[in-house]
Amino acid sequence: MQALDDVRVLDLTQVLAGPYCTMLLSDLGADVVKIERPGGDLIRPNPPFVGDDDAYGGYFQSVNRGKRSLEMDLTGEDREDFLALVEDADVVVENFRAGTMEKFGLEYETLRERNPELVYASIRGFGDPRTGETDRQGQPSFDLIAQALGGVMEITGQEDGPPTKVGPGIGDLFTATLNAVGILAALHHRDRTGEGQYVDTAMYDAMISMCERTVYQHSYTGDVPTRRGNAHPTLFPYNAFEAADGHVVIAAFGDNHWRALCEAMDRPDLAAEYPTTADRLEHREPLRSEIADWTATLTAAEIRDALEGSVPCAPVQDAADVFEDPHVHAREMLVDVEQPGADEDVTIAGSPIKLSETPPKPGERAPLLDEHREELLGDGASRAPRDERETADADD
Repeated sequence: MQALDDVRVLDLTQVLAGPYCTMLLSDLGADVVKIERPGGDLIRPNPPFVGDDDAYGGYFQSVNRGKRSLEMDLTGEDREDFLALVEDADVVVENFRAGTMEKFGLEYETLRERNPELVYASIRGFGDPRTGETDRQGQPSFDLIAQALGGVMEITGQEDGPPTKVGPGIGDLFTATLNAVGILAALHHRDRTGEGQYVDTAMYDAMISMCERTVYQHSYTGDVPTRRGNAHPTLFPYNAFEAADGHVVIAAFGDNHWRALCEAMDRPDLAAEYPTTADRLEHREPLRSEIADWTATLTAAEIRDALEGSVPCAPVQDAADVFEDPHVHAREMLVDVEQPGADEDVTIAGSPIKLSETPPKPGERAPLLDEHREELLGDGASRAPRDERETADADD
């Protein structure tokens, strides 16, 4: 049994935000049916690949695992088949621009007539008019746009450098995660009342929520927060420092951590002269130089050994380091899946959601385009829990 194995999701999304949202639901056991436009999700052909005959690239594999695929033209003969699927669905998720589903004649109000208990969720750059109308709706948006508008880029990067986007696509991923939370809340409400509803998360909104610190700082002080590199505006030491063989981060802003750091540095004078948070913030630049001079003489491993257990610290790792970390494997955060068209498995990120009784299962590969048409639209289409579907698939 899995937590959502009685939930069917019709996933009309593509690229990243929507697929990541429905991937989270799939990992938790939901039957996610990926409804793909003619030709398939735009990111199917995106690299990287293992070989020349791969069915799809790593981008698609990573966020579409565990789903079933139907290729459908919602403007043509497949429209009625889609409406029939809606009648038996729990959730519909789409990430088109506002107004697109209305052009198909498949907007929330139409689908609700077919299934009053339906939870309909949208992910858009600027939200949907149903939840707050603005003149931005209908405009295209991508992660870069959301990070720029929401304030992320203004507070990211070095002080003397330009605004910088965060590496991962947080405009997509954080919005997708919030959308999944909204879907689960709406399903809980439906289970209590029998009433479906509309769930809407906007990328711009999500980035403002993620930048909550800048909101209260501006409100409280009138200042406009900007870039501080790896430093923190109200905590010190809380920064990255260069080691002899790389970089480490040290978070010693508590009085106890500060004293332990000074002891490891053999600098009890610093602990005595700057005993309070206010003292350290006032003299952060010369103190940062003192710490940097110490870390530069040691390897990252030596710094870790000197501080571990008394001061929060860690090396700055790259992807190869993550793959080698025993902690990551113990937490099942790297999952091997089949790569159709290749003679070897590939590795994708596991699920960070851990449940003791209904653990997620992120180990199924992404679907081939239209792979599940017969089982979904043919005679005897099953809505069995995932484990039963796996058994049936394995017997074929």
